[in-house]
Amino acid sequence: MNRAHPHTPRHGAQHDHHREHDAGGQAEILDLDAEVLAEHTASIIAWLPLESEPRRIVDLGCGTGAGTFALLERFPGAHVTAVDTSAGHLRLLREKARARGAEGRVRTVQADLDAGHWPDLGTPDLVWASASMHHMADPGRALRSVRELLAPGGLFAVVELAGFPRFLPAHAPENRPGLEERAHAATDAFHAEHVPHRGADWGPMLTAAGFTVEAERTITVDIEGGRSEAVGRYAHGSLQRIRGVAAPALSPEDLAALDELLDTDSPNSLLRRADLAVRTERTVWAARRA
Repeated sequence: MNRAHPHTPRHGAQHDHHREHDAGGQAEILDLDAEVLAEHTASIIAWLPLESEPRRIVDLGCGTGAGTFALLERFPGAHVTAVDTSAGHLRLLREKARARGAEGRVRTVQADLDAGHWPDLGTPDLVWASASMHHMADPGRALRSVRELLAPGGLFAVVELAGFPRFLPAHAPENRPGLEERAHAATDAFHAEHVPHRGADWGPMLTAAGFTVEAERTITVDIEGGRSEAVGRYAHGSLQRIRGVAAPALSPEDLAALDELLDTDSPNSLLRRADLAVRTERTVWAARRA
């Protein structure tokens, strides 16, 4: 998710220390997310109802750069301003840009998008926000800030996951069927408090902020683990993070089963399972200033 990881709030000063402390682990998940969902991200960008090829793009909540580089690949004449609150993520993004020979086409800006005043981000033709808007403390204010930012006729693309991806079949693991759903249920209270806008319908909020929603599309994601070895690592890293929140609410039996899945030395490790998949939905809203 060029993108904020669905379980890690990324905007707001109260999370700054946690974010930097956890930057390595979250960055790895963001990179795996980008690799696994690359085809879906490219298809969404190709679908956008653009009137002309954008030259100036802003990637809000860019993470480690999945959206930034997908946009640069699709629009070879474009320049992207990549915005994130994490200095660590932006550092990794700059390293990737140098490795790809694209450093002249990328500018990074560290900013808290929940702040009342945004830094100068230019006048973009396209603003891209993938899995980042639901982390905003005040989404309405953020949407209005985007509206003021856009060039006349510019497009705002909001991409969100319906929820955290599922990886295991319902009957797994064999000793505790349904474990993954119970782990997600155990995190519901945390998410209700920290990411209350996850899974929201952004259409009405965009309209209220002064946009006209020109198009909306929901994409079903179902990627079999056999297509990429990254799926196993993505599942492992993701469920490891879920464990940190879910553990207090799980039964001892469920916690033991989850730990066995996460134990890389176990014969039942997620990294050794052949039945994994990435299952979720992504919705994109394409909007212009009304």
